[in-house]
Order: sequence, then structure tokens, then C-alpha cells
Amino acid sequence: MSNVGIVCREIHRCCRRSARVNVAVAMVLPVLLFQSGGGAAAKPPACTDPAKADADFAIQGEYLGEVPFEGRTMPLGVQVVARGEGRFDAVAYPGGLPGAGWTPPNTIQGKGSKNSAGAVPLEGVDWGGTTRRGEIRDGKIIVFDESDAEVAKLAKVERKSPTLGMQPPENAVVIFDGSGTEGLAEGKISEDGLLMQGATSAATFGDATVHIEFRLPYQPHDRGQARGNSGAYLQGRYEVQMLDSFGLEGKNNECGGVYSVAAPSVNMCLPPLAWQTYDIEFTAPRFDAEGGKTSDARMTVRHNGVVIHDDVAVPKITPGGRGGGEAGEGPLYLQDHGNPVRYRNIWFVRKS
Repeated sequence: MSNVGIVCREIHRCCRRSARVNVAVAMVLPVLLFQSGGGAAAKPPACTDPAKADADFAIQGEYLGEVPFEGRTMPLGVQVVARGEGRFDAVAYPGGLPGAGWTPPNTIQGKGSKNSAGAVPLEGVDWGGTTRRGEIRDGKIIVFDESDAEVAKLAKVERKSPTLGMQPPENAVVIFDGSGTEGLAEGKISEDGLLMQGATSAATFGDATVHIEFRLPYQPHDRGQARGNSGAYLQGRYEVQMLDSFGLEGKNNECGGVYSVAAPSVNMCLPPLAWQTYDIEFTAPRFDAEGGKTSDARMTVRHNGVVIHDDVAVPKITPGGRGGGEAGEGPLYLQDHGNPVRYRNIWFVRKS
């Protein structure tokens, strides 16, 4: 008999004697069954390698094309988000993709599930005409009219940050370049040579330009803050959130948000397992001779090359940091929030 079977038998005996235990059984038994495989299957672990991702990974992503609309053609971008077990969310952006033609906040929300033919009919999206329908098939979104004639194709695109792979200038302080952990006060390298979450730079900085490249894991079965969570803490105190926010609204606790302070002006999060960049112009807080703060920390943030915060003030230390009270200098801290986020090519340049 399995361990769960033994536990169930003993609990059943106890239930005959105590109604109070019946309540405990109702609460505990589903958890036991899930953990042992006796009920719903356990969700797969987070994936950090595109080569090991499931079949839904190839369907998720960004699509772009033009659809007929009121006698002309209109650019339309769509982000397709994998939700596990062949299910997907779809967010349509009239005018183009975020940061490339779309004007907030106009979006159209849809969803779909993979059918027996491997296609994904999408429901809820207006394809430029109320009687049209769209489906993902053979790496494209095909749009059909009411007579099932094809009227548009949206191709899958893979956008890359224009600062991806940017080399540090001669006066830069290199935190991690893949060659070792010399630039770290703490940190571990994965088997494939990438920096793992939970790292802290050895060097500290005040005013600085900071470059970070990061890759969020693929976790289609997870939701919200459990999906690719980490953060870049400037001076160990002020967090620019990292999260798999692909296809979401773009709040201050989502990717690009200055956590609890400011939402990004546009959600520039790319699909999970795509390499992304933060380029941050950071200005440290200022203090008088007695240690009183005279001005707040400030930052301009470019996410994948697009300005999402323009000289925004950060009046407080954000939650989860390691820097203690506000000060003139501090390290870069890459938060460990329990998700396998990976990093490479990290450096900063102190401003004179």
C-alpha cells in the first residue's frame, strides 16, 4: 500500500470517532494526494532552456501583420501567452506591438486552446471585423472572413533589444561577463555558464549607468508573482522588478516596474526565455552634513531599448532589498525569489 493509502486508512478510522477530524481530512487529503501523485499531476518545473521547453513554447510569442479595416489596412500586433496544457491567452494591440506602434491603453483580450489538429482557434479578438475569426496555425495567425476566406496573415516575430550584447566601455566595472565570479560578493554560476538569481556585486556605486541582461524562465502553469520573479536592486535598495509579465498590463509590481513606486509607461516584457535588457541611469540620493536626505534617488530605465521610466523619483527603499537605510552608495543585488532567473553581461559605469 502506498504511503497515501496508509494515511487515508488511518484517517478514516479516526473519522469514525471524531467529527472534528472530518474537517481536517477535507483540508489535508487533497494536498496529500497532489504531492504523492495520487490525484492531480504535479506541475512541471520551471524551464530555463528553450531546447527543453514543451510544444506550447513554440506557439507562444509575438505576431505582427496587417488586417483590412474600414477600407484600409491596419497594423495589428498580438502577444500569445502559454498557460499550460495547450491553453493560451491572446492580447491584440491595434497599431502594432508595445513600443512599436501601439498606443496605450487600447488592447483586445482573447484566449484559445489547441485542437486535435494542433491549431489554436482564438476567441474574443476583433480582427478588424466582428464576423472574422483567427487561429494560430503553422507558425502564423491566419484571419478568415465569414465565408472562411483568408483575409490576413500575422507572422511570428522575435524582437531583440538593441542593447543586447553591448560591451562595457573601458572605464566600466564588470560585475559578470561569464568568465567567473570575481566581480561578485556572492553569486553562483549555472551549469551553462550563466549567473543565477541571488547575486550581489562586490563593487558599490552612487551615480551610475547600469547594464543588465536577463532571461526569465518558462513557467506556463504558474501565475502572477510566482512566474519568473526576481529584481534588480540599485544600491541594494531600489528595485526594478523582473517578472514574466509578457502580455500583462504593466503594473509597478510587474516587469519594469519600480516596485511599489511607479509602473512602466509601457510593458516591454518579451516572452519567457528571450534575453532582455535593462539600461538604467541611476542618481543616488543626496544628504546634508548631518545626514538628512536633501533629494530622492532617481532613475531613467530603458527596457529592451525603450524608455519606460524617465527620471522618476524613488522616495523610499523598496521592499525586499539588502541595503539597509538610504545612503550614497551600495551594490547591485539580483533578488532570489525562488524562480530560476538567469543573467549575463552585467556592468556599470560610475558617473563623475
